[in-house]
Amino acid sequence: MFHRVFQSRITNQEGEDRSTQIQIDKNTGSQASPRFHRPIMQAMPDNRQQSFDEIYGPPENFLEIEVRNPRTHGMGRSMYTDYEIVCRTNIPAFKLRASSVRRRYSDFEYFRDILERESARVTIPPLPGKVFTNRFSDDVIEGRRAGLEKFLRIVVGHPLLQTGSKVLAAFVQGGIRTSSR
Repeated sequence: MFHRVFQSRITNQEGEDRSTQIQIDKNTGSQASPRFHRPIMQAMPDNRQQSFDEIYGPPENFLEIEVRNPRTHGMGRSMYTDYEIVCRTNIPAFKLRASSVRRRYSDFEYFRDILERESARVTIPPLPGKVFTNRFSDDVIEGRRAGLEKFLRIVVGHPLLQTGSKVLAAFVQGGIRTSSR
């Protein structure tokens, strides 16, 4: 009878070997009963102490984006709300390591339209929906803020957009004017 043997190395939290050997009968394809065996190789613990920078330094590549601090401006029909976009990164495609810029919802619409035209291979996520009633209530503004932040996190997290977009870094870091206002 021919068997094929598969081995898996398993160690529990106490460091005890719980490795198993599984035998498969070539004729029937069924599993023979597992049996415990001695470890083939013991892993050596890494006793090297990490440096301060390895423990507390920034990760190799990081990008943090936050949409916060909504402010409503104007009166009557000319009222609008803008949002602060805070960006912290060490990705080379972004010129600034830390930045803050304010953008209106209409700026996000314009930015999304440009991204769609510029990046045909990437599906650009939707923005939170337009609101026509009570659009300056705290709940509506907070819901929109959260939706805009979700949108931006998806967009800035996409590797093709990080490296291929001509407008992404400029939008979140304040390098472009987004509309004809």
